[in-house]
Amino acid sequence: MKKNHAGLLLPAIILFMLALFGLFKFDVFLNIILITLHSILLVIMCWLNVTECSESIAAANDDEFEELQKKNIELKNMLQASEKNARDKDEALTGIREFSEKLGQEKESLENEITELKKSNTALKMELEEKAAAKASAKAEPDLSSLLPPISESETATVDIIAIAGEAARELNESAREAGLAIHISTVAESMMVKASPTRIRILFKNIIDNSIKYMKRAGSLTITISNIGSDIFIVMKDTGEGLSEKETDRIFELNYQGANRISGNGLGLTQARAIVNYYGGTIYARSNVGAGMAIYIQLPTT
Repeated sequence: MKKNHAGLLLPAIILFMLALFGLFKFDVFLNIILITLHSILLVIMCWLNVTECSESIAAANDDEFEELQKKNIELKNMLQASEKNARDKDEALTGIREFSEKLGQEKESLENEITELKKSNTALKMELEEKAAAKASAKAEPDLSSLLPPISESETATVDIIAIAGEAARELNESAREAGLAIHISTVAESMMVKASPTRIRILFKNIIDNSIKYMKRAGSLTITISNIGSDIFIVMKDTGEGLSEKETDRIFELNYQGANRISGNGLGLTQARAIVNYYGGTIYARSNVGAGMAIYIQLPTT
């Protein structure tokens, strides 16, 4: 557009000069023509200037529009990213809430189980105390100290009774497997400490496990439950064997007693178990019904 301006400017100047000169030299008609042509050139130049300005403005508007479009796209992308972050945060918060609710439910379930176990342990403790009181009022206990396994002084220590129960079960695992007996240990704690000889506590568990292996007479299980209330540890060893009558059950801890289902052996196992429990100031008794298995209950002080 600038070249057009330069090309028109020179004729316009020439026509203007001729018009000025023609005022004195040319006739009026010719001078009018020169002035008219000059005016037409001026109009054309003005139109070209206006057109160029419009195009410049349009180009500037186009650039500004493109810049606005870019900014709009950037803002749209930022908004989408912000929305995605908000969704991610909502999903994370939802996951945290669900996990917290699940933990709360599991905690409540565990607390209920612990409450029920405490109730059961309390009832067992009361039952053991009643049994001990009944024993105290009965005839004097025979002296069973000669049945205690010998130990060295260094063995008198605080030991983990849960770990010892596991060791005893592993030692008799092969015999139990051959007899079709599965041994399970159930406890809510990883360890429970008691002041006693590990050798004697191991023999205590082994004698009772061996009794189940010998007298169950059918495939089944022996569950060893270990818990504690205050300063006492409670052990329940219950099998799914044939069991005994109540009359025979009351005598299973007597020296050399084997009952109607006697097999080879001297019948000292449960009597020795009783001697060990008595030595550490605890109590032991059994419950059984024909066809309903045998359960042996033990209470031991931790100190």
